[in-house]
Amino acid sequence: MLVTDFDFSLPPHLLASRPVEPRDRARLYVHDRRTRSDEHAHVADLPRFLRAGDLLVLNDTRVLPWRLRGRRATGGAVECLLVRLDGEVGEAFVKPSKKLQVGDRVPMEDGAITLVLRASLGQGRWTVALAAASGTVAAALERCGRAPLPPYIPRDGAEDVAYDRARYQTVFAREPGAIAAPTAGLHFTTELLQRVQAMGVEIAYVTLHVGEGTFAPLRTEVVEQHVMHAERYELPAATAAALAATKARGGRVVAVGTTSCRTLETCADGRGGVVAGTGCSQLFLYPGRRLQVVDALLTNFHLPQSTLLMLVAAFAGREEILAVYRDAIARGYRFYSFGDAMLIV
Repeated sequence: MLVTDFDFSLPPHLLASRPVEPRDRARLYVHDRRTRSDEHAHVADLPRFLRAGDLLVLNDTRVLPWRLRGRRATGGAVECLLVRLDGEVGEAFVKPSKKLQVGDRVPMEDGAITLVLRASLGQGRWTVALAAASGTVAAALERCGRAPLPPYIPRDGAEDVAYDRARYQTVFAREPGAIAAPTAGLHFTTELLQRVQAMGVEIAYVTLHVGEGTFAPLRTEVVEQHVMHAERYELPAATAAALAATKARGGRVVAVGTTSCRTLETCADGRGGVVAGTGCSQLFLYPGRRLQVVDALLTNFHLPQSTLLMLVAAFAGREEILAVYRDAIARGYRFYSFGDAMLIV
C-alpha cells in the first residue's frame, strides 16, 4: 500500500484550535461496521451506544509540562519541547534551530529555567542541559512549564498557560510520562465516567506514554516500510483479568483512543485475551493487520496520511473509513487533538 492511499482533502478551518466546553459536548460520529450505518450525537450521549457488560479501556498517562518559551540576548524568541530528560540533561526540539549555536544559554520562562544547547542532532533536535533558578529542574518544570500542544494550535502570546495545562490532560491522568495527550480521553468528564459505570460498564486502565513519534509524518512512500517509534506501556494484571471476564460474559472491549488500542493489541495473547506486563511497543497497525482484542474504538478524527488514520482503517477498512471521513468533513466535524470524536462499533 502507498501512503498516498490514505490521503484526503481536509479544509484548514476544520483543524480545532480550541476545545469545546464542557468536554463531553464534542460531537460524536457513530459508525456501525456491520450495517455500515451512521448516527450523529455528542460524547455525552456515549452511554446510549454502550451495553452493560462492556469494558471501557482508558489510557491513564499524564502529560508532562515540557514546553518552554524564552528569549535570546538579541531579543529573539526561542521555543523548546523536551522529549527526554534524565535529571538535568536530555533531548529537545528547539526553534528557531538555525539561529542557535552549541553553547548558547537561553533564559526560559522569565529566567526560571536556563536552557543550555550542547549538540545539534539535526532537524531541530538538540541535546540540552537545564538549570533551575531555584529548586530542582523537575520542580521548576512542574511550576512553570507549558502544555506541549501540537504546533498547529496557535497561541501567539495570548496563551492561558493554566487553562491549556488543565485542558490538555484527561481527568483520569495519573502516570506521568507523555509529551502528547491521548486525545480521545480528553472528551471524558468525571460525571460521564460515573454514568457509564452506573449502567454496568466496567472501566479499566492501561498506560502508554505518548512520544514524539506518534504524530510524526511517515517518511516512506510504502506503508509497510514504515518503522513505528517505540513508546513505553504498562498493562496491569487487573486490566488483563477484567478483559478476560468481559470476553467470557460476551461483552465488548471498547478502546478509548489509538493509544489504548495499540497497548491492548501489543499485549494480545493470540486467543482474544491479553498478557499483563510492561515494555515498549512498536506495533504498527494498518489494513491487512487484523486487530485481535478490540471490539469497538472511540477515537478522534486524524490527519491525512497519518499512522493514526491507518490504525483506524485497520479496524474498519480503508475505503469505509475514508467514506466516513468525507461525510464527517461535509458535516463540519472538527479534527485532531481538540476536535470531535468517532465511535466505531
